[in-house]
Amino acid sequence: MKNIAILVPKGAILGSVEGPRQVFTEVNKLMQSMGKPSLFEVKLVGLTREVSAAGGIYTVFTDVLAQDVKKTDLIIIPALDGDMLLNLQHNQDFIPWIRKQHDKGAEVASLCVGAFLLASTGLVTGKQCATHWMAANDFRRMFPEVNLVEDKIITDEQGIYSSGGAFSYLNLILYLIEKYAGREVAVFMSKAFQIEIERKSQSPFMIFKGQKEHEDEPVKKAQEFIEQHFQEKISIDQLASMLALSRRNLERRFKKATANSIVEYLQRVKIEAAKMSLENSRENINEVMYQVGYSDPKAFRTTFKRITGLSPLQYRSKYNFAAATEAAPLSARSA
Repeated sequence: MKNIAILVPKGAILGSVEGPRQVFTEVNKLMQSMGKPSLFEVKLVGLTREVSAAGGIYTVFTDVLAQDVKKTDLIIIPALDGDMLLNLQHNQDFIPWIRKQHDKGAEVASLCVGAFLLASTGLVTGKQCATHWMAANDFRRMFPEVNLVEDKIITDEQGIYSSGGAFSYLNLILYLIEKYAGREVAVFMSKAFQIEIERKSQSPFMIFKGQKEHEDEPVKKAQEFIEQHFQEKISIDQLASMLALSRRNLERRFKKATANSIVEYLQRVKIEAAKMSLENSRENINEVMYQVGYSDPKAFRTTFKRITGLSPLQYRSKYNFAAATEAAPLSARSA
C-alpha cells in the first residue's frame, strides 16, 4: 500500500487538497468493489491540526502533523492562493520536512502554483517544472535556476512531479494513478471524474502578455516597439540600430530579460493578436494571417500550432462563440 501525504499548507486552495484526496479514495473504493485490497493510505498532513482555507471561509482538519509522519511514499503539494512570498514564509517549516522525506525515498508532486513551495525545497534545481502559465513570470524571477516549462501539463523527473495550471492538476493525479495502479484503473477514473486523460499541454489556454518585470530599459523599449508594430516587418538589426546596441548585445539581453529570443517574442505577439481575432471576429483565416503580418499560410499555421497546440481553424472552433454556436446541434442551441 502506498502512503500518500497531501499537505495542507496555510493559504492552500481547498480544491487542490480535496480533489486528490477524493480521486485517490475512489481508487480504493474501486479496488474494494473488485474484491481487492486498497492501494492507498491517504492522509492530510499539516503543521497544525486546523488550517484555515479560502480566506477563513473553511477550516481543514488535518489527519496528522508533519512532525509525526515518520515516512511516506508520495507527497502532494497543493496550489497556494495569494502572495507567494508570504505563503512561503508561512509554510517554511514544510521545506525541511519535504526534503527529509525525499531523502528517505518519498516522491514529491506539486499541483499548479504549489510549484513555488516545491522549488523552495531545491528539489527541482536544474530540472523541469510546470506551474500555472499566469504565474510563469513570477516563478522565473524567483527561481531562475529551475527549468520552467510553462506549456506542459505534467513533468516527471526522477520521482519529482509537477502540473500545469488550475484543474489540470487532475491530469497529474491520473498520471500517478496509472503509474501506481495501472492504465485500466486510470482510464476508469478519467471516465468517473470526466477528465481528459491524454491532455498534455496548457498551451491552448495561455494568454501571452510579455515579460516586463525586469529593469532592462532598452529591452522594454524593444518589446513595446514590437507590440506596437508587429504587423510590419521588424528585423533584429533594425531594433539594434534604434536602441544604439550591437545585435549580439541586444539578443543576449533580450533573452535574459524575457526568456524569449527576439524572434520568439515577435512570433508570440503576432499569434496572440491572431488568437484574439479568431476568438472575436468572423474574418477568415487568411484575413487574420495578413492582419498580424504573415504572408505565408504554411508558416502561419505551423507557428500558430507550435505556440497554441491547435491549428487556427481548431482554435476558432473551440473559442469563437459564433463558430461554436453554429457547430452545436439545433437542440442544444434552442435549449
